[in-house]
Amino acid sequence: MHKHILLFIAATLVSVNTVAAEKNTLENWQQDTLTHRIPDTGYRIPESHYSMFDGVKLTEQQRQQLRDLMSLASRDTPRINISEMERLHTLVTAKTFDEAAVREQTEKMAQEQVARQVEMARVRNQMYNLLTPEQQQILEQKHLQRINDLKLQMADRISTSDQKPAVNK
Repeated sequence: MHKHILLFIAATLVSVNTVAAEKNTLENWQQDTLTHRIPDTGYRIPESHYSMFDGVKLTEQQRQQLRDLMSLASRDTPRINISEMERLHTLVTAKTFDEAAVREQTEKMAQEQVARQVEMARVRNQMYNLLTPEQQQILEQKHLQRINDLKLQMADRISTSDQKPAVNK
C-alpha cells in the first residue's frame, strides 16, 4: 500500500511538473505573467531565464538576432502533449493501480520534457554565442554568483533540517 501511495505521488508530481515545465517552453516566453523583457527586444521571458541577460547591454544587431532566434524557437519547440497528461491522470485515478503502465507513461512524458529542455538549451546557447567576450564574462560572473548563492541556500537548509527535533513514530 505504501508503495502505491509513493507511486501515486510520483505520478502526480510528474504530471504537475510537466504542466509547470510547459510554462517555461519557448512558445510561452512572451505570455508568462511572471516575465521580464529581454533588454530592448520586446521579448518577454520567464524570470528563471531573465538572469541570462541581466546586466548585459545589447546592441541593436544583437537585439534583432535575439528576436529572430525567439521567433524560430517558438516554431521549433516541441509542444506539450495534453493527451499524454490525460492518459497519466486516467492511470492514476483508476480503481486498480497498474505500475507498469504508469512507469511507461511517465517515462514517455519525461522523454518529451527532455526534448523540450534540449531545444531550450540549444536556443540559449545560440543566444549566448551572439554576445561579445565582454558580455559573456559578465554572464559568467553572474552565473558564479548564482551558484554561490544556491550553495549557501542549500547549506542553510541542511543546517536547519539538522537542528529539527526528531519525530517519534
